[in-house]
Amino acid sequence: MKSEPDECSIDDLAAAPKQRVPWVGVRNYQARNFMRDQMRIGDGVLFYHSSCPEPGIAGLARVAGEPYLDATQFDPKSKYFDAKATAEKPRWWHVDVALERKTRLLPLREMRESPALASMVVLKPGNRLSITPVAPQEWASVLALLDRKP
Repeated sequence: MKSEPDECSIDDLAAAPKQRVPWVGVRNYQARNFMRDQMRIGDGVLFYHSSCPEPGIAGLARVAGEPYLDATQFDPKSKYFDAKATAEKPRWWHVDVALERKTRLLPLREMRESPALASMVVLKPGNRLSITPVAPQEWASVLALLDRKP
């Protein structure tokens, strides 16, 4: 799951009540569908900082709740407001994410250098999705990289 650090960083997650935040503001249908249809309580999350000087994985988290409606879609004062969303036909869902642990930053360039991550969706050219699935072997490879000294 990608987040811009000035929106919600791993440090913000660590400082949040119960070290848990709702993953609001996703406005891409494919990313929404990953959250709504595929994520389950307890699933691991690679907390990825994006749109920053050094993008990369900054920590590990887990899905901490069932998908539920993203209320920001109905709030005209929110930057995530969606005028086409209605209570009868909501468009946007989200999950809560809880901190597992902050890690060293695993930079994007280091991830790209790992042959074991060559097929990882987040590393594909042109990928701009904020939420992408991670295969079990990719998860294991990322954990091994995180444990290695850069």
